[in-house]
Amino acid sequence: MLNLEELRFIAKVARLYYSQSMTQSAIASQLDISQATVSRLLKRAIAEQVIRITVSMPGGVYAELEDQLEDQYNLKRAIVVDCPEGCDDTLLLDALGAAAAYYVETTIRQGEVIGISSWSATLLAMVDAMPQLNRSLNVQIVQILGGIGSPSAEIYAARLTERLARAVNGQTVFLPAPGVVPSEDAKALMLKDQFVQEAMSYFNQITMALVGIGDIQPSKLLASSGNVFSNDELETLSQHGAVGDICLRFFDSNGKPVNAPLDRRVIGIGLDQLQKVRRCVGIAGGERKYSAIRGALQGRWLNVLITDHLTATRLVAEKSNR
Repeated sequence: MLNLEELRFIAKVARLYYSQSMTQSAIASQLDISQATVSRLLKRAIAEQVIRITVSMPGGVYAELEDQLEDQYNLKRAIVVDCPEGCDDTLLLDALGAAAAYYVETTIRQGEVIGISSWSATLLAMVDAMPQLNRSLNVQIVQILGGIGSPSAEIYAARLTERLARAVNGQTVFLPAPGVVPSEDAKALMLKDQFVQEAMSYFNQITMALVGIGDIQPSKLLASSGNVFSNDELETLSQHGAVGDICLRFFDSNGKPVNAPLDRRVIGIGLDQLQKVRRCVGIAGGERKYSAIRGALQGRWLNVLITDHLTATRLVAEKSNR
């Protein structure tokens, strides 16, 4: 146990460092001790509770909830945004998009091969929020779901890829095919195209994938693109237990792939390929997408999740009650 003189000296060092904002080297000089001794005494000050450190979270920050999500769903990273109950879809998209843009901006690495899905309003909000990076990272941006569709909507798929590439000073790799083709024969023919083959050859090189999470009913953007299944096909998916999709690859509530015949008409990355990506970032939120988000987590198709705090709270509570 430390005596009073030792405690007094520890308290002196702690006060100089924490209250007077002196550097460790300045403290060492003033007290005629080594900097290593200053460092040791500061650690001892914490151990003896002379110093008690607390972190005060600002409003709208959910660090504990993020920790719980990461622990319960085995995630590399969870980012939880604030969106008060009753906030509309526009506010939610803006919040998710801003958080995703900051994540990409702060974690992008030299030589990354980044895959981005088409037809996602959430990803569109992300690229709209992306700042222009002032450094060159030799990055490639790869479209991982066919981006050809209705002329009135196709501009959005190109905008996703082009805007992200421009923001990170990267090179684009487009997938010049529809996301959904009429038949398996049409897909086989499309896959013979040289440029489609070249784009798809990048799928196994992707180091970060940015994907939306869709529920069983297509979003307005996806529906307007024409890259959707018929109502009868969607009903078949529901009967097979499908709750959501990533890149039009559907899964059930346990995250297991729903291998309906229509899956063989999709031109894009597969779930098995996504699962091998070092960082697969799912960006989605809202009550409508809850079952899809939960299914994606259960299947471990994602290892980074960006969502809202109401969805995150429900995910944690449901997992805890099992």
